[in-house]
Amino acid sequence: MDYATLLRLRRSALFLVLASAATVAVALTFQFWLGYVPCKLCLTERIPYYAAIPLGLLALVLPERASRLALGLAALGLLYGAGLSVYHAGAEWALWPGPTDCGGGTGAAPATVGDFRAALETTRVADCSTAAWRFLGVSLAGWNAVVAFVLASVSGTSAAKR
Repeated sequence: MDYATLLRLRRSALFLVLASAATVAVALTFQFWLGYVPCKLCLTERIPYYAAIPLGLLALVLPERASRLALGLAALGLLYGAGLSVYHAGAEWALWPGPTDCGGGTGAAPATVGDFRAALETTRVADCSTAAWRFLGVSLAGWNAVVAFVLASVSGTSAAKR
């Protein structure tokens, strides 16, 4: 057994789990504490992270070959997420059209008409072709593309390296 290789795989898996959990935590913070309603693409872009966390946890405890497989699968999912985020960011910059069926996610159904009216006054409508927030000129979808690509690169390189 090559302990150096196993240690590298474990480090990559731990990085994958922590970075994926942090990315999801940031997204949930924007959604639930800052009031940004995620659009359809935003919600879909989270799925690779939801899959990467358990795959990374498995890679932490499985034997070398299975750890490589788990990290490789996570890398493929994150590459898909990076591509979807590039598509989303391009739609926000009007480089190409976004999906025609894109709307915001919803919260719990209001109990009364008054609650519904109050929710309408405070809810921000989500649209896939409009960036809700930008940092350094890059939207959340753009930053997600960068994060997903970096995580896919780390996981995929670790899985493939002998």
